[in-house]
Amino acid sequence: MIKSKSDYLRYLEQDRLSLNVKGGLKDWLTHDIWHFQKALRKLEYYKNTSSNIVTKSYALYLQFRVRKLGRNLGFSIPANVFGPGLSIAHAGTIVVNGRCKIGANCRVHVCVNIGGGLSKRANPPVIGDDCYIGPGAKIYGDITIGNNVAVGANAVVNKSFGDNLTVGGIPAKLITDQGPLDILKKSRVNLNLDRSQ
Repeated sequence: MIKSKSDYLRYLEQDRLSLNVKGGLKDWLTHDIWHFQKALRKLEYYKNTSSNIVTKSYALYLQFRVRKLGRNLGFSIPANVFGPGLSIAHAGTIVVNGRCKIGANCRVHVCVNIGGGLSKRANPPVIGDDCYIGPGAKIYGDITIGNNVAVGANAVVNKSFGDNLTVGGIPAKLITDQGPLDILKKSRVNLNLDRSQ
């Protein structure tokens, strides 16, 4: 959670790197997701650190701005849910419960829904660091997903999973004991071997 100016700047930088934003004129003109994420992080900063009527009013303005940008892109993502390094892959429907806690370096694709259970009092999911959430995934209920977990496309996750896994299916089940970081590391090693031959 952003609690200081240094946190705010760190989150912004991690998000920029995750989105591979170079910062040029092209990104400024065309990268709508980056504009949304910058506004979201600014909202989090002011919402969490406001101490007077002026900054609280500005936080309220930012809340409306984030909501408007989100509607244009199809996002319903509230403040203080994602850790640093958020990477939203595409514009399109993404709905996240405001009480979810999702760790650092999460990559989220289109048509993802992360929410509570059948009752409003049900706890929403807690998701660890370095997770990949594939297109169309539905994650719901009082569950915990560990670090370095890939959730496959269109998976329905309604039970907890540990660390360093890939899950998929309806309902989700274990696919492999390798998470997204393991798969990336393996593909980089194979790429380097191919180049050396």
